[in-house]
Amino acid sequence: MAKTTYKDAGVDLERYEEAMRRLPRWMRRTYSARVLPAEGGFAGLFQLDFYDNPLFARRYRHPVLVSGTDGVGTKLKVAQTAGVHHTVGIDLVAMCVNDIICTGAEPLFFLDYVAMDADDPVRLERIVQGISDGCVQGDCALLGGETAIMPDLYAPGEYDLAGFAVGVVERSDIIDGRLVVPGDVVIGVASSGLHSNGFSLVRNIVFHQHGLSLEETPDELGRPIGDVLLEPTRIYAKPLRAVLANYKVKRVVHAIAHITGGGLAENITRVLPHHCCVRIKKGSWEIPPVFPWLQRLGEVEDAEMYRVFNMGIGLVLVVSPFFAESVRRKFHRASMPTAIIGEVVEGQRGVELV
Repeated sequence: MAKTTYKDAGVDLERYEEAMRRLPRWMRRTYSARVLPAEGGFAGLFQLDFYDNPLFARRYRHPVLVSGTDGVGTKLKVAQTAGVHHTVGIDLVAMCVNDIICTGAEPLFFLDYVAMDADDPVRLERIVQGISDGCVQGDCALLGGETAIMPDLYAPGEYDLAGFAVGVVERSDIIDGRLVVPGDVVIGVASSGLHSNGFSLVRNIVFHQHGLSLEETPDELGRPIGDVLLEPTRIYAKPLRAVLANYKVKRVVHAIAHITGGGLAENITRVLPHHCCVRIKKGSWEIPPVFPWLQRLGEVEDAEMYRVFNMGIGLVLVVSPFFAESVRRKFHRASMPTAIIGEVVEGQRGVELV
């Protein structure tokens, strides 16, 4: 009688080892001098400062570590249907890094968790390549990760992703909304599209209600549906760090909000003091075509669109009015369009769309 093996249960250790051999090069390209060698170790090593290179030393006085974790949601179902696996890795990094930079933090390193139905070295490498691309964009090191093969938990071809980011900020430089005052200007930085929110509604409209395919190219979009839906989430770390580095003494950025699920109203409210209200002027920025297209297809009301989606604004900065144009120029140099979309007024904490 043949002996039972792990492979009989759905986990092929030889293929798993092949997959692991493909990944180190994608990790190493994200490393800075703060990553310490740990080949074959059980954990990644990262030193807080450039202790061996005084030229780049941060010389922290009261460093505070900032952490965030997130996933990609049901956008993964679109990626799996399309057979496109590298872009969701960028989304994964973006959803974590864009959160921690709202405190003013510098991203340091990133960890990933990939759960798959079966060993697939090529598919895993594409996923991790995307995560590596995201870390390069976010200026953080891909320090480690975990790959779990769970054939009874995931259907054939399915996988899930989770990420974890760590950053650092001087305690005196933490951005938490306390400096927001009436008269401040609200700057919206453009999203690249849907980012990674609202995909349960997107999939319901596009696939269940209308039975459209990813290869179709509606006139309103001018691109295949699959390309539009899988457009990676924009990562705002580098231009934001340029802004903050330019104003080391003056605190010109008073609050930052990453616009994810809950839209503009919910996410901006999170960073406001109790005596401040933000008035957002509809029509003050360009809305990408995917949003009116989805709204028309699904007959979705305005209020629901603004509650579920970012509507073309991926990051919001509340700044002193005198410095608004200077801040905007920093993002424009990074090819990230901005618009002044509102202002802060005295009132009950919240957001008004007018």
